[in-house]
Amino acid sequence: MASTLRCAFSHLLIVIAFLLTFIVMTSSCLNLRKFLNASYASGSDWSPAVATWYGPPNGLGSEGGACGYGNIVGQPPFSSMISAGSPRLYQWGKGCGSCYEVKCTGNDGCSGNPVKIVITDECPGCSATDFHFDLSGTAFGAMAVSGQDEKLRNAGRIQIQHRRIKCNYPGVSIAFHVDSGSNPYYFATNIEYVNGDGDLAKVELKEANSGSWHSMQQSWGVVWKLDNGSPLQAPFSIRLTTLKSGKTIVADDVIPAGWNPGETYKSTVNFHT
Repeated sequence: MASTLRCAFSHLLIVIAFLLTFIVMTSSCLNLRKFLNASYASGSDWSPAVATWYGPPNGLGSEGGACGYGNIVGQPPFSSMISAGSPRLYQWGKGCGSCYEVKCTGNDGCSGNPVKIVITDECPGCSATDFHFDLSGTAFGAMAVSGQDEKLRNAGRIQIQHRRIKCNYPGVSIAFHVDSGSNPYYFATNIEYVNGDGDLAKVELKEANSGSWHSMQQSWGVVWKLDNGSPLQAPFSIRLTTLKSGKTIVADDVIPAGWNPGETYKSTVNFHT
């Protein structure tokens, strides 16, 4: 009898251990899923992060960096309010174009007011485990009390709060800057000013008088490319699908016949926010 009870007790311990392991694994998966599919900010959805800055004190950080935006980062609507992101923000280029609010309160120079920034570069020296914003000098100073921006920049590295928000460029349509290496067999374009998610999961191209879509590949950052075995026939329509919400939009005939490498072509569409 005692032997039977001991056996039953051992089996019970095994079952309990299995259930505890299952609960921990399920919780971890849910937390990972929550991280990968983090919702947009609502109410007080602020999380801790680290902020540093680079470039000139009142400058734009860098022109384009690892996302490929070039010198437009210093022009409206970006207006130098940009940041390089740690791996958790940059996400191998998938985070390029995503928008955040950042604010600081732990320094005498902090205003506590949120400022909006866009991820336009990678911070390769930032910790892989932290949310680290390496801001332009302009964006870093914007978190300061009026007249205290230099004092705040002198701190160098500060603790901040951040939250993901929808990108919103009022009155601005999505633009396509054709890569200088493009030709009839190879087409690549920078995709700029995407409202809403800001980042993209899929880009497709349709040639003139064609009913089928070619899937483009993300080359790097916001640059998407298409290698083709035969000459591509313009005008091109481009279909975009966002990474976070899965919304789709089509820029019909946005790349005209007779397009030129290095030119930027503005669409008439953008995602609603």
